[in-house]
Amino acid sequence: MSEFEPLVDRFGRRHNYLRISITDRCNFRCQYCLPATKIVWRPREELLSLEEIGRLVRVFSRCGVDKLRITGGEPTVRKGWQTLLRDVSSVSGITDRLMTTNGTGLAQHASELAELGLTGVNISLDSLRRDRFREITRQDSLDEVLTGIEAALAAGIPRVKLNVVVMAGVNEDEIPDFVAFANERPLQVRFIEFMPFLGNGWKVDRVIGYREMLEQIKPHFELQPRDGHPSDVAKEFDLIGGAGSIGFITSMTDSFCGGCNRLRITADGLLKTCLFLPGNLSLRDLMRAGADDTEIEQAIRAALLTKWEGHPPMEQWRQLDNLTMMEIGG
Repeated sequence: MSEFEPLVDRFGRRHNYLRISITDRCNFRCQYCLPATKIVWRPREELLSLEEIGRLVRVFSRCGVDKLRITGGEPTVRKGWQTLLRDVSSVSGITDRLMTTNGTGLAQHASELAELGLTGVNISLDSLRRDRFREITRQDSLDEVLTGIEAALAAGIPRVKLNVVVMAGVNEDEIPDFVAFANERPLQVRFIEFMPFLGNGWKVDRVIGYREMLEQIKPHFELQPRDGHPSDVAKEFDLIGGAGSIGFITSMTDSFCGGCNRLRITADGLLKTCLFLPGNLSLRDLMRAGADDTEIEQAIRAALLTKWEGHPPMEQWRQLDNLTMMEIGG
């Protein structure tokens, strides 16, 4: 196959954005990422090795993937994650190197991440209030996360974003507080509509749509819509007179499936062509069975042909996957 033949699904959508979960473990036990019941972790040998992850990044890169996000679980709990980042930073064609993290280690690692060539970091943060943060994450680490955010900005990581899952009856009253936080700093707060995953207590009436969020914000802040790209997942707005910006990820009320350019690989090597479809191809098993890079590429292209045109309307959703969000990867 041509080294530069892009990954295209049966609807003609090009896929150039790869998200790889490098661990299914986390130092939080967030009640909206995984159930409160005991978690049985996968044995290390079932997870992709760092060498296997690096190999997959190179295979996807030769197919035109130029944007890579390292996720978890919490990626910084994986031993050797710095080595992996250094490795993928040298991959030809990968121009965007991103990480999603809960931020507890950012104060310690921000400068190193910048030196390793990270072009963006997303920090998951659902509350700015200590008691509520502790209730959501089951850990009293808000100060560490806030310090880490400031460290990421100070280190010069080009794009710093906060991921805020908005849930009715939990944190919707903090929307103006988060906007004020962005107004004072050169970062983006991304409000995410609450999505259904295994064991996270999702119900339709717990979803706060982005139009409702906008109604909370408009009396207090002046917004300027940004021009978007068809593959953007967020509707973005500049804060007039402020340092930062805000965005809305509208998976539940205004689907962006038509422009989707994302593929996901779970920590144990399953390729997911859609966040809400079960993984239908084990890249780990292919590699360990001796498949060469061309055979892996062919399997990826075949799997991509099964991708949905779009997910069902919110009211028709059922649990479509058997994984928690932490197991899928942020």
